[in-house]
Amino acid sequence: MIRVDLRALTQPVGILRMVEVVFTCISFSLVASVGSVSSSYWAWCMFTWCFCCFFTLLILVLEFTTFNVKLPISWEDFTTAFAMLATLMMLAASIIYPSVVFSCPSCSRQIAASTVSIICVGVYVGEVVLLRMRPGLISGFLSSIPGLMKIMETFVACIIFTCLDSGRYNHFPGLQWCVAVYSLCFIFALLIILIIIGQLLAYFPLSFDKLVTVFNALAVLMYMTAAVIWPLYAFKSHPRPTDCTQGACLRWDGLVVVTFMTIINLIIYIMDTAYSIYLVFFIQHE
Repeated sequence: MIRVDLRALTQPVGILRMVEVVFTCISFSLVASVGSVSSSYWAWCMFTWCFCCFFTLLILVLEFTTFNVKLPISWEDFTTAFAMLATLMMLAASIIYPSVVFSCPSCSRQIAASTVSIICVGVYVGEVVLLRMRPGLISGFLSSIPGLMKIMETFVACIIFTCLDSGRYNHFPGLQWCVAVYSLCFIFALLIILIIIGQLLAYFPLSFDKLVTVFNALAVLMYMTAAVIWPLYAFKSHPRPTDCTQGACLRWDGLVVVTFMTIINLIIYIMDTAYSIYLVFFIQHE
């Protein structure tokens, strides 16, 4: 029998989540009412608003019906990880949509959608702060430093995927290798998060911490090659266009974003590897 818990809606975290559902729905509806745009950036923004709205509403419903206690996952880890990821995704969408997707000072619906999206970022930040203040929650993996870095790694990879131009990397095997690096590292980082949220560590036959350390080290080596190969081939005989009509400059700027995001993710993976080595070979042996 499912018991209804009104505190899920009346507590500060619940109130913030209801505001998030409303604001993300408003942003999505306003942009959808304008019409679709053939752009990966537009698709990313729309996906962000839909994704955050759906999962925030799902969390509300599960906690309101107390069905969350029956799920075989670490609920605190899941809700904290989602709140942090949603904050990053909403921040990216709030920057990308007004600066890249449209440039129309008199477009009232687009401006309203951007404004509501920016406000929603602040609401998600408030949720993260409240969740982090809960007693006993800091012990969760995704609330720790390695967990935060795993979330950052997957988020940066999503930004890279959004900016990739298939018309460019399809012609160069070196760039295809870089795309493979981004994809493989993203899949394994996401898999690590899902294993921990699903509380599957007890069924793992190997030392999970050491395996994660090995993965992080390999990811560093792979990202090091991508950080060199991507700018070498992406900008080869491809200077910034002087004529920025028909999105020519936007595609070139996307190559620049991928370059910088690759370097940022490399730095995150280096920090993650160093911290993992410290935990596995120094802290656990004390």
